[in-house]
Amino acid sequence: MHATLLVAALSSTPLVAQTSAGSTDLQSTPAGPFARIAILRPHDGASIDFEAGYIRHLDAHRLAKDTWVWYGWSIWAGDRQRWFVYATFGHTAASLDNPIPPAEDERDNVANVTPHAQFVGNAIYEYLPALSRGTGVPTPVERVEFTTVDLNPGHGRAFEAALEATRATLDGETLWYRMVAGGSGLRYVRLRPRPNLSAILDGRSAQALPEVVNQMIARTTIEILTLRPTMSYGLTPARE
Repeated sequence: MHATLLVAALSSTPLVAQTSAGSTDLQSTPAGPFARIAILRPHDGASIDFEAGYIRHLDAHRLAKDTWVWYGWSIWAGDRQRWFVYATFGHTAASLDNPIPPAEDERDNVANVTPHAQFVGNAIYEYLPALSRGTGVPTPVERVEFTTVDLNPGHGRAFEAALEATRATLDGETLWYRMVAGGSGLRYVRLRPRPNLSAILDGRSAQALPEVVNQMIARTTIEILTLRPTMSYGLTPARE
């Protein structure tokens, strides 16, 4: 197994999730299990222009009355420093058929985003509640430990069974998702939202996966993401 640790650490304001652009209810049951997680790579020297363009793109979502919630996170250190992760959670398959008008979305992307960044990944994932602790919609706090696990062929069921067997030992919000479209091979991601960097570092013993899965894994990458409130859509400041 090959493991890489990438740490991102910037500050932001803790937020609470919205089930739509105009409501806030973290305890609501998500409508469905599907998430879309995508990655943008800003061009060298274009980070400021990219951020400004992406914020303009979110304004287009607002004008289109988008009802989806979009999280925006930055990666601060490691091989993907300054890359940007954006995601939406809690969808049914049917709801994924109803984004804002795709042609209009693409025109705005071409005008505001692609001049300053490259799209380098876009996948659909399914939330796995039997392996997890949480609702499938991450609490949008300051940090997220973001783990990507690529398995050797033929080990998906055994991997999930091993994680399910240790579910009772999970410490805090821990969300597992299986990739269902958007890449090759067997890929899983784990999100562990935490209020600050120290909460992740102090709980680093909980990063470890069960030893029984070690031979199943081709590669593991652990990153820590920083929430970008101004580059998110449908999130509001947390209540005291």
